[in-house]
Amino acid sequence: MEVGRSCIMVESEGTKIILDAGVKLGKEVEYPLITDEEIRTLDGVVISHAHLDHSGYLGHIYSAGYRGLTYTTKPTFELTNVLMSDYIRISNPKNISKEGMGSMQRHHRLVGYHEEFKIKNLAIKLLPAGHILGSALIHVSDSKHSLLYTGDLNLRTTKLLDPAQTENLHADTLITESTYGGASDVFQSEKKAIDTMIDSIKETVNQGGNVIIPSFGVGRAQEVLLVLDDYMKSGIIPKIRIYMDGMIGKAMRIHRHNVIYCREELQKRILMNDDDPFKSENFHNVTTKQQRAKIMAGGEPSIIVTTSGMMTGGPVLKYIEHMGGRPENKMIIVGYQAEGTLGREIAEGAKEVSIDGRKAEIKMKVEKYHLSAHADRQQLLSFAGRVKGLKKIFIVHGDPSRSRELQEALKDKYETHHPELASVHSV
Repeated sequence: MEVGRSCIMVESEGTKIILDAGVKLGKEVEYPLITDEEIRTLDGVVISHAHLDHSGYLGHIYSAGYRGLTYTTKPTFELTNVLMSDYIRISNPKNISKEGMGSMQRHHRLVGYHEEFKIKNLAIKLLPAGHILGSALIHVSDSKHSLLYTGDLNLRTTKLLDPAQTENLHADTLITESTYGGASDVFQSEKKAIDTMIDSIKETVNQGGNVIIPSFGVGRAQEVLLVLDDYMKSGIIPKIRIYMDGMIGKAMRIHRHNVIYCREELQKRILMNDDDPFKSENFHNVTTKQQRAKIMAGGEPSIIVTTSGMMTGGPVLKYIEHMGGRPENKMIIVGYQAEGTLGREIAEGAKEVSIDGRKAEIKMKVEKYHLSAHADRQQLLSFAGRVKGLKKIFIVHGDPSRSRELQEALKDKYETHHPELASVHSV
C-alpha cells in the first residue's frame, strides 16, 4: 500500500459505497484505481476528513457522472471546498469540470458525530477521530457484519481537539491507517518537541533570520499557529510578525465558525473569555504577491507558516526559492513528508532542488520536529485492542515497510492483511 489516494470500496447485498476519495500528490498526481463506469454505479460516498489524500478525488467523481450523495461532517465539507479550490488553482487537473464541481456542491449531506444514517441496507455512523477538525472514524454495518475504518486518527489531546473515540467500539473488521506503524515509530512527548522547536525558532529570530514552516493548510497549520501565539503572548518568543500564506487564513475562519467541534477548553476560551486565538493580532494574512515579495526580501525577522505541507506546490515554493539560499534562515518541518515529494528531498538533506525547472540552493538550516496529527505505533496497537469483537484487520495508508511491521505486531492476535492496490477481499 501507500500514503495517498485513499479510496476503499465496500459492497453488501447490491449496495456499493466508497470510503474516502483521495489523490496522491507528488511530482505527478496519482488517482484511485476505480473506473468511471464503477463510479457511476456507486450508491454513496463517505469522507473521513478533508485532507486531499482522502477527499481530493471528489471533483473527478462528480465530473465522471456520479450524482449520489457525499456524506461528511460540516467542517469536513467546508474544509474540503477550500482545499479542492486550492488544488484546482495550483494543479489545474484535467479530470475535473466546472459542472462536476457544481454537482459536488449540490449533492452532499452533513452528518453529526454518532448520528446513524442509511445508504440502502448499510447503517453508517461517524465518530470523532481526533486527526483534524471534523475528522471521523467511519463505522459501517449490515445485517451480518460490521466494519470500522479509521481514516487518519490521533489518540493524543492537541491544542485543537480531543483524542479519537476509543469507548464503546464494536466491529468484526478494522481497516486501519499505518502512517506511523513502524517498529521505531514511537513519538516523544509533544511538549518536549515543542519546547525544543521554540528554542530553535528563538535562536534564528534573535540572529535576524526568518523561519519558514511548511504546513498542511488544515489541521497542522492551526496547531502550529496556536502554539506560536501562546509562546509569543507569554514573551518566550520575541514579538515579530507571524505570516500565514496560502489558504490557511480561510481554514482559520472555518475553525472559528466550527469551534463546537474543538476541545471544550478552546470553546470556553473563545465564547466566555473573549480570547480568540484564531484572530490573534500576531497573525498577518498574506494576500498579495507584493506582500510576499516584501517578506522574501528579508529586512526583519519573521515566522512564515505556509502551504503546502509536503512542498508539492503553493507559496512555500517561492519562499524556498528566494530564501532557502540564505544560511541565516531556517526551515522547520513539522509534518509527514511522503516519498517522491520535494519535502522528502529537503528533509533528507538535499543541498539543491529543482522548482519549476529552476535550481534552488538550500543553505538555510533544516530541522524536523514531530508534531503529528497521527497515532504512533503504540497508539495504533492500543486502538485495535479497544475494538470489541474484532477478528480481522486490514492495514492501509502507510509506507509498505511500516505497514508490514504493524502487521507483524498484530498477526498473532488477529487475522491480518496488507492489501495490494485494487485487490478484493471478503469480510
